[in-house]
Amino acid sequence: MGEVRIIGGQWKRSKLPVPDSPGLRPTSDRIRETLFNWLGQTLAGWRVLDAFAGSGALGFEAASREAAQVVLVERDARLAAGLRASAQRLKATTLTVHAADALAWMRAAPRASFDLILLDPPFAADLFDKAVAAAAPLLAEGGLLYVESPHELAPPAGFTVWRQGRAGAVYYRLLRREDNLAS
Repeated sequence: MGEVRIIGGQWKRSKLPVPDSPGLRPTSDRIRETLFNWLGQTLAGWRVLDAFAGSGALGFEAASREAAQVVLVERDARLAAGLRASAQRLKATTLTVHAADALAWMRAAPRASFDLILLDPPFAADLFDKAVAAAAPLLAEGGLLYVESPHELAPPAGFTVWRQGRAGAVYYRLLRREDNLAS
């Protein structure tokens, strides 16, 4: 079993376990640091969804930075149990974990219920277009959508690229929902 460390906020330097699981590829420290530099060091008041949570590194990073609500969705029951154990250990009261299929969960979730959605689906599953389509209605006006992928992705209709980068074989983009996007 490996581990990743939270890089900022109240749980800075805390470690999250990363079990050996097929397709599990935690977001690197370098990419998380870049993302949260783009977002700002505090997310006070933000509502955040980490779909395809895996190790939970992105969601716990948001919770560590004072997000008001963080929802982690992970299909693998063993990984979801590990996320719950980490939340309990850190006393992460604003963080909830759902053991569910991320696409189905997002399709059933209330519209405009998140300010930031973090999408890092398993690369081999090629769920990027479906994940973005399921996530888009869940963003509040002006919300942000973060996507990691093994290739460049064009922004979907109603979104503009706010920031982007590449680290090795990983492309990452922060997309901003246009304010005139119909609800």
